[in-house]
Amino acid sequence: MVTPLDRPLRRVVTIGDVPYVVTITSEGLKLVQKGHRKGVEISWQDVLEGEPTLRAQLQKSLSASGDAKVATRRAATNAESETAERQPPAAPARGSKRAR
Repeated sequence: MVTPLDRPLRRVVTIGDVPYVVTITSEGLKLVQKGHRKGVEISWQDVLEGEPTLRAQLQKSLSASGDAKVATRRAATNAESETAERQPPAAPARGSKRAR
């Protein structure tokens, strides 16, 4: 029989001589360097959708390029332009002439 995950489960794992705390909850998991508060959180839905893999590949490509800030700005700009493309066109202003 499998035990339900009804409360957080915390364990210490060492990655490259650095201790981390892994917290597994019913919502997802969190990996934080021991003694720190901020870390990486991943929901189970993101795991199923492959989000961590995409994020890891993006980070790897950014660090390989050597200029992560420029690449991050480009990604943000691309996301903004994609959002703008999805929005419906603005209605013409009053009093403007329409092309016939």
